Amino acid sequence: MMQRGSVMRARTCTVLPAPPGASLEPSWGPSLRAASGESLGTYRQRVGWMLVWGALLIVLVMPRGAVAQVVGTSRTRVHDPESEMLQKLLADAQAALDQKDFATAAQKYQAYLANQPNNAYAHFQLGYVYTAMQRPQDAKGEYAKAAELNPKMGPAYEDLGMTLLDLKQPGDAVGPLRRAAELAPADAHAKFLVGVALEQSGKRSDAIEQYQAAEKLDAKDPEIHKALGNALLAENRATDAEAEFRELIAAEPDSAQAHLGLARCLMAEKKPDEAAGQIEDYLKKRPNDAEARMEDASILIGAGKYDEAIAELDRVAAIRPPDAGALNLRAQAYLGEKKYDAAIPVLQKLAALDPKDPQYSAALGHAYIEKKDYASAIRVLVPAYKANPSSNEMLADIATAEYQSGNYQATLQALSLLSQRRPLPAAAWYVRANSYDKLGQPAPALDAYRKFLAMNTDSGSDMYFAATARVRELERKVKDKKR
Repeated sequence: MMQRGSVMRARTCTVLPAPPGASLEPSWGPSLRAASGESLGTYRQRVGWMLVWGALLIVLVMPRGAVAQVVGTSRTRVHDPESEMLQKLLADAQAALDQKDFATAAQKYQAYLANQPNNAYAHFQLGYVYTAMQRPQDAKGEYAKAAELNPKMGPAYEDLGMTLLDLKQPGDAVGPLRRAAELAPADAHAKFLVGVALEQSGKRSDAIEQYQAAEKLDAKDPEIHKALGNALLAENRATDAEAEFRELIAAEPDSAQAHLGLARCLMAEKKPDEAAGQIEDYLKKRPNDAEARMEDASILIGAGKYDEAIAELDRVAAIRPPDAGALNLRAQAYLGEKKYDAAIPVLQKLAALDPKDPQYSAALGHAYIEKKDYASAIRVLVPAYKANPSSNEMLADIATAEYQSGNYQATLQALSLLSQRRPLPAAAWYVRANSYDKLGQPAPALDAYRKFLAMNTDSGSDMYFAATARVRELERKVKDKKR
């Protein structure tokens, strides 16, 4: 009659046994099972269970004399107004349920329970009605009462657990759902629900065990493969997750989510080309999924396909206004293609969106350096570095921008600090030497040039020739000074 997310299964309830030879599945049963994913065998098992309870309920509410009449010990019909009233309440409640008149059904069950407060089946049915009326708190109480009155009523525990999931109380749902699974050890869906509750409670490794147990009972259930695949992927078990999503694709070739899950596994396994193919299959089915298109753009950037990534981001922009994530990917694509003129305004927007995050200012400063706009680079990088003084990359860029701007003292300060954190490369030693040289400090300049020449492996570079010439000149200056 209704579904709860991806875990609710259809069920029907009746208080009258089916005629001999009649199907246990009413005419609307197949559509309910199709909507919920329940197998015919499981459906018939549940309905058969309900029939037994319904028949037993009739016997329980009838007085002893009426029971005797039913079983044939007396041919005299006993008129029992109270029993007839109770039977009529149940029949009216069932008729209202058949018509989806849940308000009337609730009223009839409430009236019945006012006379028979200890009837577990009636509490269970009222809980179901409350669920249909989207009154989960009331439904929870009725399911709990049904389970209390009949501790072996598995469906009461199961529906109680699902109601608690609806109420965002997964930790409380684990216990009832475990009890439902214990009462139905061959029911894969019951174990699957325990896994759902555990995963939502933050116990993903325990949830994986339950999903795997459910899969052993029903290896063809796509919901189990999907949940297990996602859980394994979240646990960084991409290879194991890949197997689950491939099983899901084999069972449901048109499953968009299966292709998306497989793509994420392949990305985690450093297989971007295969991942891109799976994302494309997914987007053929869900072309307006902006998040998936952003994932595709990220995959394309990782594969160095910047033009394709930008085209994908253009499609995202046609679906919704670009957020920080989309702008960040676009900036990465432009930087990857060395399109600094295009990257700078995007990075400016990002820096304005989150002024406290230095990463965007750092990227913007580097883009300015590539554009040889060193003054703008310094203006952006210095405050960004103060906000994140542990960044060696920003410190190196500051040294570059200061040097190219002719600020040699600032250059030396930046390089001195950087050298305390990591060894300077040969090019940095040349910059250091030239900065001392420009400031008229021959001795430290000579030492730095010698260090550069000792590290330099390219004897044909311009820096090599310049350094060699300056060493000869500075050696004479230092020698003359000592005289």
